[in-house]
Amino acid sequence: MQIRYSLTELVSLFEGASVAGHTDSPVTGIATLKTAQAGDLSFLGNKKYKSDVLNCSASVILLPNDYVGEPKENQAFIRVSNSSLALAEVCRNVQKTLWPALSQPSIHATAVIHPTAVVHPTCTIGAFTVIEEGAVISANTVIATSVHIGRHVQIGEHCSFMPKVTIMDYCVLGNRIIIQPGVVIGADGFGYEMVNGAYLKLPQVGNVIIEDDVEIGANSTIDRARFGSTRIGKGTKIDNLVQIAHNCTVGAHCIVVAQVGVSGSTTLEDYVVLGGQAGLAGHLTIGKGSQVGAQSGINCDLAPKSYVRGTPAYPFVQAQKVEILSRRLPELFKRVSSIEDSLKHTHNESSTIIKDQDVSL
Repeated sequence: MQIRYSLTELVSLFEGASVAGHTDSPVTGIATLKTAQAGDLSFLGNKKYKSDVLNCSASVILLPNDYVGEPKENQAFIRVSNSSLALAEVCRNVQKTLWPALSQPSIHATAVIHPTAVVHPTCTIGAFTVIEEGAVISANTVIATSVHIGRHVQIGEHCSFMPKVTIMDYCVLGNRIIIQPGVVIGADGFGYEMVNGAYLKLPQVGNVIIEDDVEIGANSTIDRARFGSTRIGKGTKIDNLVQIAHNCTVGAHCIVVAQVGVSGSTTLEDYVVLGGQAGLAGHLTIGKGSQVGAQSGINCDLAPKSYVRGTPAYPFVQAQKVEILSRRLPELFKRVSSIEDSLKHTHNESSTIIKDQDVSL
């Protein structure tokens, strides 16, 4: 990564920024507070790392407006309302340099496009990409190398597909969708029925519908429906290595983190967050705004705004208490054992006293 910004150029990227200190050193890199050196830009995005600012050697540090402190010599602080978003703005600017927009749409000579497919003249199609019969690719969409677009697939405007993406037959994708390398959309759902001692494959004749502004991470898979549609709602973001099974419905603006598995016919309502490696059984409804902790196992419906973790999942606060108490089990067993010994000793003493009294009588 090669970048070069003066302090003035950086400040110009942010609205309402205030500057303390000064540096003549150009910014040529981006680093964390702990690893940054002279010439780097760093930022405080989490209060957990606030103490690291004092010893940070970065030439420029992005800080929240309420940060109290002064920069060192030849160092500048830029205070903004949201330092994480400010860094994102810098990275967005860097991105334009590293991956400049294509000056001219093009179709590579090795691409294979069926005569009945419709590719808008503003699209870019990379090497060894295959576009099958009846597919429609809308304006300003960029499709990289070795992508497969199946029969009668519909793709909207301003989409970006990275290398080795596979979109199977009859799937429908909206506008401004970003798909990272290796994603498979529309493979057969996992459907079988036991017949005469053997598993019979059930035909999967539905499709996948992906609404506008969705991003799907590398090597994730979204299966076609057995019938009807598997649907991903507007603005949802799916991380790497996620499996969404047939006939699932994922609402708008959901977050699905890496290695999540969602079984068939499960519905995520809008604004649901699934932590990494969470597993959901089939035919469930996860209510609007619910949050599921990492590695949780969900086997029942969740009401809206549920906050759960664990396997099986508990309400979050209860799960925290159970985890803390479970660490104290060895101590608890010792205490119980001690109490039992003490009670046994007391019981023996009482028995001895009663026997002595019987003898005296």
